[in-house]
Order: sequence, then structure tokens, then C-alpha cells
Amino acid sequence: MKDAAPAQPEGLAGSLYWLIRLRWFAVAGIFFTALFADRVLQVRLAYAPLYSIAAALGVYNFLSLLYLNRAKAAARPDLPDVMNRLANAQIPMDLLSLTALAHFSGGVENPFIYYFVFHMIIASILLSRRDCYLQATAAILLFLLLAGMEYSGLWAHYCVASSAAGCRRADILYLLGASAAFASTLYIAVYMGTSTALKLRGKEAGLRGAYLLLKEKDRIKSNYVLRVTHDVKEHLAAIQACLDPVLHGLTGGLTPGQESLIRRSYERTEKLTFFVKALLEITRIKLSRKMETGPFSLRKTAENAVNFVEERARRKNIKLTSSVMPGVDIVTGAQIYIEETVANFLANSIKYTPEGGSVELTIGDAGASVLIRVKDTGMGIPKDELPHIFEEFYRARNAKATERTGTGLGLSIAKEVAEKHNGRIWVESEEGKGSAFYFSLPKAAPAPALL
Repeated sequence: MKDAAPAQPEGLAGSLYWLIRLRWFAVAGIFFTALFADRVLQVRLAYAPLYSIAAALGVYNFLSLLYLNRAKAAARPDLPDVMNRLANAQIPMDLLSLTALAHFSGGVENPFIYYFVFHMIIASILLSRRDCYLQATAAILLFLLLAGMEYSGLWAHYCVASSAAGCRRADILYLLGASAAFASTLYIAVYMGTSTALKLRGKEAGLRGAYLLLKEKDRIKSNYVLRVTHDVKEHLAAIQACLDPVLHGLTGGLTPGQESLIRRSYERTEKLTFFVKALLEITRIKLSRKMETGPFSLRKTAENAVNFVEERARRKNIKLTSSVMPGVDIVTGAQIYIEETVANFLANSIKYTPEGGSVELTIGDAGASVLIRVKDTGMGIPKDELPHIFEEFYRARNAKATERTGTGLGLSIAKEVAEKHNGRIWVESEEGKGSAFYFSLPKAAPAPALL
């Protein structure tokens, strides 16, 4: 029988937190169920021990949470082993608590005795198959101990029946049947749970391997693109250096036809250079593991971005306004990339807003982050194309119809910059009514490792 490996450390930590949250619900459930049984149903049980068990379970749960938080914060090298030991320790503690609760609320007659099955399902999620069967065996032994001690009279039996005649703690046939059903149910639950978990973990491992392979291929592709585009950029610069003196008459006069051809060649080379620079930029951002960050004035950055595009806005008679909320200024990040992102938003809005329209830049405080918004009265983006607008080389169909030239890389660069800063970028738009681009930028520095 193939043993199912325990959950991965990242998944195990999440599952342990999930188990701790469930235990808080269990503590509340025990308390309110006991209160309801006492005050409403007026069932005669040992309520003091039940409340004590709930309190002890709450204290134990708090200590488990504290220990898990400290273990994660310390980033111990043996953290996977620590979490696995914690998982193996928590479930037996839950089984002991459940056995004690069953003892003080009806013993094996308690209909909630099959809550043991839930713990077997939880064990199947957290632990290896071998450990799950060990936990199931421990639960069965606890059940048999409870039934045997109450049957022999060594432990008091707290009957839930309306009369003592209805109690079945001394009915040996009932106890044997209940024990057999209980044991078989737990083992079947463990088998089904671990079989399912084994398949899911196998698929997870396959997907993780595929992800890492794709990530490595993307890195190789980006390195290749970086080298090729760098070489192309150098050749384009050389071509422009040759065309420039010819175009400006430094090598002699040109006929109108020659000048037209040289000018068109120069302009095309210039546009191609711009495209190559954008491709180099996004490739460098993708490949960089770190981004040079530091405190800078967001207010000054916004002014620089506005100054960069205000001449374009003036040529199209577009009203360009900007405002920064009082108190918003110093943030931590890569200033040059943030400025380029804001300038790119503004340039796009101006490009696709008809003459006489308006473009507005606003920067506000959003608690732990600042919210940058660029809103325009331009052509907008078709609804079906909004999910793709930040993809590389993607351009909306109305944008291509209005402006034939464009790299389709500006917004994808902005998305990479936002992600490197642990920020978020999105757009709201309606075709024919304009667009609003948003960039949520954390005020604090992003984590050093950004890939």
C-alpha cells in the first residue's frame, strides 16, 4: 500500500491555521450546546466538566496558534518538521478532548460520537497515510477504553436517556456492535480520505513541476530576448547615426524624393528603436530579482510625469489637471519606474482622447497604500477586451484603428512595475465614454526578493 506523503510545508501551515480556526468554532459549539441542553432541554449532565473541557480546549488552541506563529516568524530551517509534529500532536489532543466530552455527555450512546470521523478526514488532509491509520487506531482504542470503563463501572456513566432503564452502557451486544461500526467507519474514512489526498497531492506535485519548468523556460526566453533586442538596438542606433547627417544635409543636398525616403526611413527607425527599448525594459524588469528602492517624493514624481506630457496635451487642446491629497508625499519604491508608469498612463490617455477632452491625475491616501488614478474622456476600451489590456503586445481594436503605431508593451510594463512593488493595477472603462487607470502602491518598501 503506497503511503501518502504529508502536505507540503506551505499547504501544511495553511491547513494548521484552518484547523485552529475550526477549533475555535468547536469551543463555541461545546459551550452553547451545553448551555442549550441545560437551560432549554433540561438534560441532566455533568456540565461543570463540559465547560472545563471547552475552556481547556480554548487555552490549548491559543497556545497552538502562538507556537505556530512564532515558528513561522523565526523561519526555522526545520520548520516543515515542526509543523508536521504539531499536526501529529494536535489531532491526538482533539481525540482526547472528544473522548472526555463523550464520557460526560452520554458515553458511547452520545450521537455525536461519530465526530471522530471528522478528525480522520482532517488527518487525511494533513498527515501521511501511515500517520492517519495510527491516529484512527488511537481513536478506536480511546473509544474501546471509554466503553469498557463505563461497562465495568470503573467510570461513572452519564446517561442521556430520560430514564436509567434506557441506558445501554451495560448492553454488551450493543457495545460490541457500536465498537465494530465505529472502528470500520474510521478505517474506511481514513482509506477514502488518504486515497483522495494522495491523488490530489500527486496532481499538485505535477502542476508545481510544470510551473517551475515554465518559469525556467520563460527565464531562458527572456534572457534570449534581452540579448537579441540589445543587439538590435545597437544596430538601429548605428543606422540612425548614419541617416541623421544625410537628412540634415551635412553630406550634400538631396532631391525632394531622396529627402522623403530618408525622412521616412529615419522615422521608421525611430519608432522601431522605441519599440526595442520598451521590449528591453519589460524584459529587464522580469529578469531582475531585486529592484533598487528607497524613499522618494510622490508629489514631485507626479509633477515630473505631468511635465513630460503637458506639451502633447497642449497640442491637442486637452485639459490636463493633477491633484495630490494633502499629507501624501514620501513613499518607498523604485522612483524611476513609478514615474514612468504614471507618465505612461497620462500619455496613453492623451493619445486616445479626442481634441478638447480632459485627462485628470489624482493621488489619494488609502491607508497602507496610495491610490494613483488617471481618468480621461477618451474612446474607452471595449468590454470584452478589458481582461487582456495588460497583456504583452495587446492593443484594443479601437486603439489600433485610431493609432496604427504602438508597441502594446506600455501597460504590461506598468503591470510588472506594480507587481514588483506588491501593488495592484486595474482599469475601469466604457467604450465611447473614457477610461480610468488605477495603481495601488504600498507606502512601505516591498520585500527584497521580488520574483
